[in-house]
Amino acid sequence: MPELPEVEALKDFLTEHLVGHEIVRVLPVAISVLKTYDPPLAAVEGQEVVAVHRHGKFLDLETAGGPHLVIHLARAGWLHWKDRLPDGPPRPGKGPLALRVALETGAGFDLTEAGTQKRLAVYVVREPREVPGVARLGPDPLADDFDERRLAGLLADERRQLKGALRDQSLIAGVGNAYSDEILHAAKMSPFKRAASLTPQETARLYAALRGTLMEAVERSRGVAAGRLKSEKKSGLRVHGRTGEPCPVCGDTIREVSFSDSSLQYCPTCQTGGRPLADRRLSRLLK
Repeated sequence: MPELPEVEALKDFLTEHLVGHEIVRVLPVAISVLKTYDPPLAAVEGQEVVAVHRHGKFLDLETAGGPHLVIHLARAGWLHWKDRLPDGPPRPGKGPLALRVALETGAGFDLTEAGTQKRLAVYVVREPREVPGVARLGPDPLADDFDERRLAGLLADERRQLKGALRDQSLIAGVGNAYSDEILHAAKMSPFKRAASLTPQETARLYAALRGTLMEAVERSRGVAAGRLKSEKKSGLRVHGRTGEPCPVCGDTIREVSFSDSSLQYCPTCQTGGRPLADRRLSRLLK
């Protein structure tokens, strides 16, 4: 799933390629992708894009006439930029293409979604907060006012484990499965440590890891073409998706805990005092 750094890079890429241009056509291929009907999808046609924003993992294309085209790529969605779109409308079918946006220049982009779980979402709204997922977002961890005290306040009464807390978009916006693994590895903390149990020193360490990991990933992705962002993300990950490989910090073997629809990776030496985590849904440290 694209997370904050990749969506931030897509925002920068689209700002460069969309702002000042007119959307002449928006063509839905998969009906399931469109989540709103008022304003209609056609409301953005004939409109100039004046800005591109990011809200957590959501992309927001603001038009001069008012409507916003808001996109959430979900787990298996992606944006493919084309300097020249194919002639003729796309054909509905069983392929991954979900929606096409065409500009007056002949350029534009396709939204695609792999797999059978169709969660990619497109909204046409008057204000971004009309999108339920945007309205419930917590603070952005890269915002200027997101300081250590803010993080401490968010975690003070949080009874969940750190892994789940970091992934909750209503608590902190933009962090998903991959970067929560990376943040906790950088902070040298177990993914199953209770969030409310952090000492002031541990909170400071988590804050530094949170900001540092995300800022490093944003800088690494900056200027990368949209089509290469997935591979760029994977190349920069230290533990996530690297089960069985040596930890780049200590050399211990990276381990995994699997759940029904996801998994996490961690280093026992760096994060759990050398003890492996039980690989079951309600895991806790093995004694």
